[in-house]
Amino acid sequence: DEEPIPSGKGWTMIRPDSTGSSSKVVGLADAVERYGRKRSHGADNMMEGVEPTIERETHTPPRKKARATHLPPITTLNAAAPPSPLPSPHGSPPPQAIWPSAPPSGASSPQLQAPLQPDLALTTLLTLPSLLSHFTNLPQPLQSHFLLTLLRHSPLPVLRTLHSILTPTLARDFLTLLPPELASHVLSFLPYSTVVRASRVSKAWRAIIDSDPVLWSDLLKSTKIWFGGVTERAFAHSIYARRRLNIPPTSQTLPLSHPYKMLFKSRQLTRTRWVDNENPKHRSFPAHGSSVVTCLLLSHGRIISASDDHSIHVYSPLTGELLQMLDGHEGGVWALAACKDTLVSGSTDRTVRIWNLATGRCTHIFGGHTSTVRCLAIVKPEWIEIEGEGGVITKEKWPKRSVIVTGSRDHSLRVWTLPRPGDPEYRCYGADDSEADPADEDAEDNPYHKMHLEGHDHAVRALAARGRTLVSGSYDCTVRIWDIVTGECKWVLVGHTQKVYSVVLDIHRQIACSGSMDGTVRVWNLRTGQCQHTLTGHTSLVGLLGLSSSHLVSAAADSTLRIWDPESGELRHTLAAHTGAITCFQHDEFKVLSGSDGTLKMWNVRDGTVVRDLLTGIQGVWQVVFEGRWCVAASNRNPATVLDVWDFGTDEDEWIGEPPSGFYDDDTEEEDDGEEIEQADVDAMDQDLEVEASEESTEPEEPQECALDSSQPLAVEVEDVPMERVEGTRASKWAPSSKPSGHQRNRPVLGEPSNRAISHPADGIPSRLPPINETPTRPRIRQKQRR
Repeated sequence: DEEPIPSGKGWTMIRPDSTGSSSKVVGLADAVERYGRKRSHGADNMMEGVEPTIERETHTPPRKKARATHLPPITTLNAAAPPSPLPSPHGSPPPQAIWPSAPPSGASSPQLQAPLQPDLALTTLLTLPSLLSHFTNLPQPLQSHFLLTLLRHSPLPVLRTLHSILTPTLARDFLTLLPPELASHVLSFLPYSTVVRASRVSKAWRAIIDSDPVLWSDLLKSTKIWFGGVTERAFAHSIYARRRLNIPPTSQTLPLSHPYKMLFKSRQLTRTRWVDNENPKHRSFPAHGSSVVTCLLLSHGRIISASDDHSIHVYSPLTGELLQMLDGHEGGVWALAACKDTLVSGSTDRTVRIWNLATGRCTHIFGGHTSTVRCLAIVKPEWIEIEGEGGVITKEKWPKRSVIVTGSRDHSLRVWTLPRPGDPEYRCYGADDSEADPADEDAEDNPYHKMHLEGHDHAVRALAARGRTLVSGSYDCTVRIWDIVTGECKWVLVGHTQKVYSVVLDIHRQIACSGSMDGTVRVWNLRTGQCQHTLTGHTSLVGLLGLSSSHLVSAAADSTLRIWDPESGELRHTLAAHTGAITCFQHDEFKVLSGSDGTLKMWNVRDGTVVRDLLTGIQGVWQVVFEGRWCVAASNRNPATVLDVWDFGTDEDEWIGEPPSGFYDDDTEEEDDGEEIEQADVDAMDQDLEVEASEESTEPEEPQECALDSSQPLAVEVEDVPMERVEGTRASKWAPSSKPSGHQRNRPVLGEPSNRAISHPADGIPSRLPPINETPTRPRIRQKQRR
């Protein structure tokens, strides 16, 4: 067998004895010479190749003249450089037969030299230290000239490489170098989508953007989701309270976002997801058999429903699982209110029960009402502005401790202290005896009972309470304004000609609204007790009212809802698509959800159009509530009662809902000092924002009460005001007279002595806030602007 002949692309090895080949055979010396000529033609501006020979000059075309062939002499001291590969200007003698491409050495040498010489790149690398030394010693103008010359003669790939290196080197983080005020001003010119992208540039930019309250308040205003400042401050205070309870780890590299940034994100999600998410997560499950759902709450990740079957159920919105059954009432439950892990319920059995939602136990039972407890509310301590003598406005925290207010068909209201976790339990007379009547309970024996408010001549149908103010509506066609602390009836508001079914309250604007069977809605001024507006248009009972910063919504038995301007009383929209009485509704600044005649509809609150139908083809909708991403409705699907739950968010959404009442229960009363400090921080922040907001007189959604004129003195903390030791202050119009009300009872809570001593530090400020019947602490005073 013959051995295979070695071959490759363009060549084949020829054996000495082979004959008959028609291809031209090239010797080794000739092949090397041709290779040298090819290199000299290949890169004319790279100065490659070997020295030319006589044959090359006679058989090769003339070379083009290379630009800038004159090179400065390069010092090769201390550099092992080989002989220069540059071509000779006058040619060279013919090459030797062994190595045709060997350059002339200028001296005879017995040693054989390599056939090819290193090119200019290697030589330049070896001489680079010397070149760098020369460049460093040049003055800066010559350095610039030298570099520009090199750049002009550099190809595009080299320039791209230089650009990729120089761009990050010459870049400057201007945002971190600017003062915070200027950085905020620069960012204020960007739309929110650009601001969000800018926050992803670096951790430094993220920290600057996320922690800027002015930037986010401006974005809230520019996108028309800033609603006056009251709800915004409440949201910020709630976030600070949550952070006090859940301290982040110290290893966190980025600072916490400002609450206004979190609010902006949540409101953007609320505005877009409820409309754009056409297929939200939807879950339905049965509840309460076939009974009517009388109350429905969405609180701290729980769905709480009450029914006329005497029961209260707690469900999980995530799974629909029945978490707790709160049994104990002997009549239908018609009133509910929740605060964190505490639930308060009122029933036709004439009792008020307090439940621990963490354990499902009934811890307290209050008796005293002689008829159905039809309405109730939990009133938490909060900072409110109170005008005193001489036009001085003080910021005071009322009530000093959370209270419960209940209204009954026995024509009266009662005020109770809300028991804290760990307080002694109390069970009224007849609570454990089915034959005894809780109505026979003497409320004075109950240490949690504060006051009995009498004055109405008929059943109390509705109430609303915040701070020190309580509004009650009755079937006697009147609305009454009470002081929760003193029990005094401040105003009796007369004007309705038939029963009052609903009331709402806004303590910041000092207005209350009432709806009546006479088909009208009245807006009352709490400062003067006068009716500011009488809103007409409904043709039947106005049984439901809702009040937010920008809208007053009324729902009536005439199958319509109406949206009003609470400031001017102007009718904005009439929502007319239902065919039966409105049984339930809830609204915020973006939408209205209403239930009637077997449908649950969503409306756009700003233009009054129908967005979508959430439920159709059912017998009736009992209740509907929503908060943030969640919506819950209780409906009747003959014959069963069903709860429907919608989740309009996604797993990635950081969506913090705002409660429909506008009041948060995240703070704790045990941290009074921390709340005062935090409130001072919020006030100081908001003073700057309000002064700036006062300059924007064209902002239509900014209530005038929330803006301060730049010439008006800001609130100043009074450090040297001595604390009064009796209830009330002279500066407050709410201060009680020296003779207490006949209905007021000041009794100690169980486990506390009646004359409790309050320790005071050296500065005269008590280390702990006093109870409800004592004076406000450290009032913040500012002079009221005279017009």
